[in-house]
Amino acid sequence: MKLKPIDRRTGLTPEEFRDEYLIPNKPVVFTDLVKDWPATEKWTFDWFRKNYGHLEVPLCDDSFHESGAGYMAFTKHMPFADYLDLIEAGPTNLRMFAYNIFKEAPELRNDFFMPNIMTGWHPSYSYMFFGGQGSTVNLHYDIDYGETFLTQFQTRKKVIIFSRENSKLLYQEPFTVKSLVDIKNPDYDKYPGLKYVEGSETILGHGETIFIPHHNWHFIEYVDGGFGMNIRAHQNISSQVRGVTNIARHFFLDKGLNNLLGEKWSSWKKEKAMQSAKEMISNLKS
Repeated sequence: MKLKPIDRRTGLTPEEFRDEYLIPNKPVVFTDLVKDWPATEKWTFDWFRKNYGHLEVPLCDDSFHESGAGYMAFTKHMPFADYLDLIEAGPTNLRMFAYNIFKEAPELRNDFFMPNIMTGWHPSYSYMFFGGQGSTVNLHYDIDYGETFLTQFQTRKKVIIFSRENSKLLYQEPFTVKSLVDIKNPDYDKYPGLKYVEGSETILGHGETIFIPHHNWHFIEYVDGGFGMNIRAHQNISSQVRGVTNIARHFFLDKGLNNLLGEKWSSWKKEKAMQSAKEMISNLKS
């Protein structure tokens, strides 16, 4: 597995972004895309604790993708203030994943706006992500097939990205957007396809935004306990349709068969992922 640095750009124009990154399906870090957002100065741990600490927030842990009754389900709820205390105190595997805090506090939408770097934004598809130091988000691609712009606040986050062409070599479980592999601790004996994979990486700091193209695989690690927010757009109707198909497949087929078959369904998916990777490696060698 080879990783190269992700481009970091300042003052990128919409035309440059379209030609150099959006159309080629290539990630980039904007150092100044959200420099005019009030959120970059306003949103801190103390500010959220003071103003929204009473909210009961949903949390997940490392069992989020395990088969069975808890598959893709939240582990617990706790007051937001208590959770902020927890992630500031040190490492924890509890994460707040794709939390739509704006339903509870719509006034927070006044603290950011959609940039003019492209069109096709979905303002209602804005989510926040919180995690403790060392917590990770498994390698996956976003189910809605959108163009994702992830902004980090206050602290640091590591992001590793692979293009969609690597899907089989990354051991994608069928009917999901999830990979079997642990990118942080790659096992080349168990997953030899990783030897053929090339990706890119960066450390995202406060006020920086990473563009994650649709169907690009990404792994995220919280270097420090912290939080970020993503906003999303679609290039065209075709990608929107693909996103709807992915969502339906996940919620009706994958989750349905998980509830019905449990570990048998999980084992079948893993077997198919291994088989697809083996066939791809054979093709690369021939």
